[in-house]
Amino acid sequence: MPVLPGLEMNTPELTIYRRKLPHWRIQGAIYFVTWRLAKHQLVLTPEERTDVETSLKYFEGQRYELPAYVVMDDHTHVLVVPLEGFGLQKIVHSWKTFSARRLTKNWGRTSPVWQHEYFDRIVRDEKELIEKAQYILNNPLKRWPSIQEYPWVGFGSCL
Repeated sequence: MPVLPGLEMNTPELTIYRRKLPHWRIQGAIYFVTWRLAKHQLVLTPEERTDVETSLKYFEGQRYELPAYVVMDDHTHVLVVPLEGFGLQKIVHSWKTFSARRLTKNWGRTSPVWQHEYFDRIVRDEKELIEKAQYILNNPLKRWPSIQEYPWVGFGSCL
């Protein structure tokens, strides 16, 4: 799994753009990505979390690898490696769109389901990769310390 030893601002492969948040892109990078429910939305039910998880895993191995993810009751965290030819922005857009459609169709949610923007960060080295994976996997325990098992967390074999 690729981990970037360091990023230089003058690298021709590095693309930087901004909407409300800055987004950095470089081919072969691992990204930490997170997004939240829209402000008017109630927390996700267990069945809805399953639908979001299904959306995340739909093109796994075809468009991206998922080293780790968690679907919480009001947000999602993902470590993702886009495969060649697939951009992160389109991957995240498909996750949010596909899951929003499922949530409105299956559970009667109103649009917008997710906040418009999302946060992403390039994972720069192995230490940061381990740190982000631990953060994702421990997120349910941090929120609910007495929880024994949380079914909406995944840890891929590629890590």
